[in-house]
Amino acid sequence: MQTLLLFGLAGFLAQLVDGSLGMAFGVTATTTLVAAGTVPAVASAAVHLAEVGTSLASGISHWKFRNIDWRTVGILALPGALGAVLGAYVLTSLSTESASVWITTILLVLGLYVLIRFAFLKLGKLITTKRPGARMLAPLGLVAGFVDASGGGGWGPVATTTLLSSGRLEPRKVVGSVDTSEFIVALAASVGFLFALSDEHDLNYTVVAGLMIGGIIAAPFAAWLVRRLPPRILGAAAGGLIVFTNARTLLKEFEAGDTLTTVVLTAIGVLWAVGLAAAIRSVREEKRVNEIAGETDADPERQPAP
Repeated sequence: MQTLLLFGLAGFLAQLVDGSLGMAFGVTATTTLVAAGTVPAVASAAVHLAEVGTSLASGISHWKFRNIDWRTVGILALPGALGAVLGAYVLTSLSTESASVWITTILLVLGLYVLIRFAFLKLGKLITTKRPGARMLAPLGLVAGFVDASGGGGWGPVATTTLLSSGRLEPRKVVGSVDTSEFIVALAASVGFLFALSDEHDLNYTVVAGLMIGGIIAAPFAAWLVRRLPPRILGAAAGGLIVFTNARTLLKEFEAGDTLTTVVLTAIGVLWAVGLAAAIRSVREEKRVNEIAGETDADPERQPAP
């Protein structure tokens, strides 16, 4: 019961981040499992099984809030599913030690990206009248799906970021569409892991249930928050936590000395604090600019988004 409650809380927090930013459920949840000593392939499999439920709930919630472009979902999801199956087989084929280093490094890089993007980079809407087409979405889905399954996360950071930077879709619809298509990707990855995992890799279905239940409960709140909460602060907070946790895991993996570990983790802590301060400062500045331009928080369509 304690395990169910703990991972239920982890799933709730991970989905709150993912549903609000369009990324980071897998990165956040897999980081938690790997830090707890779970074998990388089993951690990724457990997270993707949980995501089948959380992404379905998230998709329904985003649909109710009209945050979805169904054409984008249709083109993005199938190549993403293929990439996820390939990624599952690659991760399960690695040795336990190699897989641990690989997945932790991927998670650290993704966390660093999330921290830098939301804390220091300029965010804004760059929307054109041309929606993203198959030439862009198909290869994007394939790459994002592969990174997601083989790295324990990455569907959102790769897919959401690319679509936002293209400027071809409203930010809230980017988040909603990527979260919705993740259902197909998570389902494909789960099937791939179930076939690829050996008998010695036992899944803890209590952990899966906890992550799934917590994520499902958080989904409607996250879909609402995507229209209200400043994404900068949430992204900077989540990114810093992911970087710190995976850096500590890597340092232990390479048996780094106490001095080096202290220096590295202190530097990350300082970067995290600076990032949060920068995010808060940027939110205030963006709010001031919006007020001068006559925009208010009452109109969610006109709010700055990542």
